Amino acid sequence: MSQFRRLSDTMLASPQITVADLAEAKAQGVTLIVNNRPEGESADQAPGSEIEAAARAAGIDYMAIPVSGAGFSHPQVSRLAEALSARDGQVLGYCRSGTRSTLLWALARASLGDDPDELAAAAAAAGYDVSPVRPAMDALAAGR
Repeated sequence: MSQFRRLSDTMLASPQITVADLAEAKAQGVTLIVNNRPEGESADQAPGSEIEAAARAAGIDYMAIPVSGAGFSHPQVSRLAEALSARDGQVLGYCRSGTRSTLLWALARASLGDDPDELAAAAAAAGYDVSPVRPAMDALAAGR
């Protein structure tokens, strides 16, 4: 079972999840799963289509915003920001370790006007370091 780490009142991050993790996600009030892994990133990863089908069967929405080693793009940040703004309930983002999901969340929240210092503290409390995207977070927050 994956460990869901709380980033905020409405956002959880996790390493790779499996179909078996969806019952726990549902129990924690997750209404949207966001897959941040490119398909085929590793041989041991559950296919996104498998997670999507099981999530939808459990009454949980699903979206894929794959993030590769190339980094984050404005469309990725905007897409997650839009999803977070329109969502009631918990959102669970996952990738290989939870780091990309956390970084994308921090960028999306900064783009919505959240304080980068508070985002960094929340990520750190969950065991993640947002320093690789901190300059971008600051720029996004300042651009609001």
